[in-house]
Order: sequence, then structure tokens, then C-alpha cells
Amino acid sequence: MKKNFLVFLLSVLIFSACSNDDDVAEVVEEPETEEPTPEEPEQEEETLDRADYPIQDFMYLAMNLYYLYKADIPELADDYFTDVDTYVEYLAENTVPEDFYYDDLVAEQDRFSFMTDDYVALENSFSGVSKSNGLKYSLVRFSNSNDIFGYVRYVAPNSNASATAIKRGDLFLTIDGTQMNLSNYQTLLAQDSYTLGLATIANNTVSATGTSVTLTKEEGFSENPILIAKTLDIDGQKIGYLMYNSYVGDYDDELNAAFADFKADGITDLVLDLRYNGGGSVASAIDLTSMITGQFEGEVITKQQWNAEAQAYFESESPESLIDRFDGQIRTGEAINSLNLTRLYVIGTESTASASELTIIGLRPYIDVKTIGTTTVGKFQASVTLYDGDNFTKQNVNPDHNYAIQPLIYTYANANGVVGPPTGIVPDFELEEDLTNLGTLGEESEPLLSLALDQILGRSHTSSKRKAGPAYELVGETDMNQPTFQRMYANEVPQIKK
Repeated sequence: MKKNFLVFLLSVLIFSACSNDDDVAEVVEEPETEEPTPEEPEQEEETLDRADYPIQDFMYLAMNLYYLYKADIPELADDYFTDVDTYVEYLAENTVPEDFYYDDLVAEQDRFSFMTDDYVALENSFSGVSKSNGLKYSLVRFSNSNDIFGYVRYVAPNSNASATAIKRGDLFLTIDGTQMNLSNYQTLLAQDSYTLGLATIANNTVSATGTSVTLTKEEGFSENPILIAKTLDIDGQKIGYLMYNSYVGDYDDELNAAFADFKADGITDLVLDLRYNGGGSVASAIDLTSMITGQFEGEVITKQQWNAEAQAYFESESPESLIDRFDGQIRTGEAINSLNLTRLYVIGTESTASASELTIIGLRPYIDVKTIGTTTVGKFQASVTLYDGDNFTKQNVNPDHNYAIQPLIYTYANANGVVGPPTGIVPDFELEEDLTNLGTLGEESEPLLSLALDQILGRSHTSSKRKAGPAYELVGETDMNQPTFQRMYANEVPQIKK
């Protein structure tokens, strides 16, 4: 028994020892090993290249070289960018060409510089080709009214409108049954096809007549800017009358032919009607002044004034390129038919601009020029088309886009140093067109022509100011949203080498 007890005791002690060892034993855990993170390959820093922004690049460089108001745009200064990288970063910040051009590159006071994403359409418009129904109108409103009505100035021959009953002097109030107002008229008239609701005016109230005319615009319509060229025989005196509605170079030969007829008729005076002429080609304006005169060939008509850098370059390298002179032939090489007149009567209005005003200002140092009508627009700067090609011409033009810009590049003074006033040329004899009596263009009784004839013939109506008809405010006119509206442009890009 004793022996059995000792065996039991020994077993208990052994068990207890094993239990205590378990309680105090340090459990050593294997340290967790982190898997090494694979190194990402170094990304190369993206490099910017001006070739990635060809439209912005060409527009900037062209404006830097030619823009008339370069001094007013800090970014156009030759030393504005410290290096090419900074310049390319600037281009990269301006991804929308239209926003870049108008917001960054065009001066605040500039109303006339523009750009296009379709230079083919622009070239067509300079040639007198457009999408048109041939209706030429003014849009007006009475004071303090948002409602607008239109009146027909004239209808272009051989147009869609010429095949309808609509005519000069007709008024229209609605388009597709909707009254025109300041908010909707541009949208309504922008349609390719629309129906005009005709109207009449009495006691300053415009009322619908219930008659309507539907018109459709035609692609590729070409309008001859010479609307009327005729000789009036009044009491044995031969007086020429020319209604010229745009300075379009493609028609210079027809303009020259009209002057050949005036010359053959032996006219002693000329009434030049520019009342609806918003301008156009400088070369055509120079040709016209030379047709009217002829005795001043080679004399200065205008002297150009460019931005400071361009002006200095031309004065140093080609000073003659800054001068426009009376010439002896049109651009085709045909001899000019000149009249050698010593006085001229010009009809102008608030729609008369740019090349029309150059004609008036350019002739005044040489002959007596009297104006009849209302104050002109006051636009005395020329522009030019610049392309993304060699020296900003169409040579090797970039085939990847059709953008071009038409910035103002110079203003001018006449031979006496007179710069046209930005407020426009004030008429010597003032008379507004009368909505109730527009008259027939080219007829002696038409009010503005009649006033011009009064001055030529020494008739009784010699007051310097005559008002007629209801008072109204001009809101807009045909083609007011076209890129060539009231623009004057040079036909060639002058070369500047830096």
C-alpha cells in the first residue's frame, strides 16, 4: 500500500510540474514577413509640343505679326514668353480655337476682327457668292418698343425673291406667323425657308395686311454689286447715277464697263449711291476712285498705319507698300475708263462702311465730295485673310483643318493726313429714308437722289438738313451675321520677315 501511495505521489508531482511549465513557457511566434512591394516603373513626364496645337499656334503667330492692336494684348508682345515650353503650355491651356481667338487675342475695342472654321465659304463670300434668297431688307423698331418690323430695300435680280411679288418698300411684321422682336428675329431670319407676313404703316402704327410671301435661300447665289448704272438727261445735262452695293473684285471689269458707258454718254456729274454698301475689297475701292477721276494717276490716296513693329519693318524694307495710289488699270490689266470729274455726290447712310468710306475720304483732298443721307458707320480699318500655310498664305496650307482668321491689320489716313472719324462721316445734306415714301431707286423722284440732283442743278431745296417720315431705330439688316458684313479687306498678305 505504501508502495502504491509513493507511485501515486510521484505521478501527481510530475503532472504538476508539467502544468507549471505550460503556464510560464514563452510562446515565440515567427515574425510576419512583409512581401516586398514591386516598384512601379517610372512614368516619363509628358512633353508638350506646339505641333499638338496647330490651330492655336498659327493664330497666335499670325496675330503677333500682323494684328493692328497688338500693343493692347500683353500676350502678343515679342518678349512675353521666356521660352518655348512656357509658350506651349499657354497654347495647351486654350483648347477651343474660337474661345482662344476672341477671348485672348482680340482687343476689347475691336468690333471687326473675326475667324472662321470654313475658309472656303469665306472666300466665296468675298466673291459675292452666298446662300441667299435675294431679299435685301432693314430691320427697325420704334423707340421703347421690343417689336421689330422690316422693310424691303431692294430685291436682287435673278434671285428667289425676284420671282415673287415682294418689292422695294414692302413692310413685313411676322415670320411664319410669329411677331419679330429683339429676342427672336435673328433665329427666325436664319432659316433657309420662311414666310413673311406683310404689313402697312399709318400714323406710326404697323398693321398686318393678311398677305404673305414665302422665300427660300439658294446655295451659291451670286449678286452683281452694280444694281443700277444709268445716265439721267435733265434739261440737257447728263448726270450719271451708279448704285453700287459691295466692293467685290470679281465684278471690277463690269464696274469699269459701266464707267465706259458714262464716258461715252458724256456725263458731267456723278451720283454714287453707297447707301447700302458695307464695303469690301480695298483694291476695288482704289479702282473706283481712279475711275471717277483719272487726272491724279500715281498720286497718294491713302497711307497705311500698322502696329509698331510691322510699321517699322515696312518703313525700312518697303515703304511704298504702305501707300495706295490712283492707278491706271484694274487687277485684270484692263485700262481704267476714267471720267476726270472734279466733283462727286455720294449717298450714304448708317449702312455705309469701310471701303465706301475710304472712297469718300480718299477723294476729298483732290475733288469736291458732297455726301447726302445720314451719318456713315465709321469703320476705317482693313483686314486680311491669314491661313495656316507658308507665311500665312494658302501655299502649303495645313490640310488637317479649314480654320482661317481675318484680323484688322491697318488703319489709314488720306493724302492730307485725315483719318476717318470713328463716329462716321456726317452728311453735308441730311435726309433719312422715309418708310412711307422710299421711292424707286434710280428714278429722279426718289428722295435721296432728288436731294443730290438739287445740289447738282442748283434747285431750290438746299437746306443742309431735311427730316422725313416716322422716326425709327435701325436694329439690323440683311447679311448682318455674315463674316464679310461691313468689312474692308486687303487681297494679298503682305510679307514680313523676322
